[in-house]
Amino acid sequence: MAQNRDVFEVKLDDDFLMSSLFTVGEIALADIAFGMLENTEIDVVVGGLGLGFTANAVLENESVRTLTVIEALDAVIGWHQEGLVPLGRRLTSDPRCRILQGDFFALAAPSSDGFDPQEAGRRFDAVLVDIDHSPVHVLNDRNRAFYTVQGMRALEQMLCPGGVFGMWSNDPPDVEFGRVLKEVFVVSRAEIVEFPNPYSGDTSSCTIYVAAKKN
Repeated sequence: MAQNRDVFEVKLDDDFLMSSLFTVGEIALADIAFGMLENTEIDVVVGGLGLGFTANAVLENESVRTLTVIEALDAVIGWHQEGLVPLGRRLTSDPRCRILQGDFFALAAPSSDGFDPQEAGRRFDAVLVDIDHSPVHVLNDRNRAFYTVQGMRALEQMLCPGGVFGMWSNDPPDVEFGRVLKEVFVVSRAEIVEFPNPYSGDTSSCTIYVAAKKN
């Protein structure tokens, strides 16, 4: 059990979203995706701010030129701006990082102008997502379209040549979503990441999906 430390947790209604005790997967999302990138000046989108661990892991890379974080909830953005969560000041003080309020899935849809409100159709080197629990356990039924071939093709068009899509999932690798990624991207895989669970005294795991666009 966690002792003598503050633990930050986020819930949405009855859905448990994240805890500062479990950050290995959020950090691995950035690290695994960056292992597939070759560019030296990288523009990144992160879908889902949460407690900021994925965004912070992105900014740890000196090759990152810009980071755009899309977060649906104003309250979560406010926590960071007011320094109420551990990484808030770190993210909001980095000039490379811009946090925008918006629906990531609407911005990723085929009919969208993309993730940058100032530059329609802008492409990015990496798009990393940590919002839904998994491709089948979604927070909103409207999100399901994102995990289809059509949704992934729209996302692929928002990536630069050689760009990488990465996504966190709380569930084991999903066979159907794996097929979707293989149909759209030139390279894709699902990587299981294990981490200690202080509540159970055992290990838990999550899945990181990564896929790359053709150069």
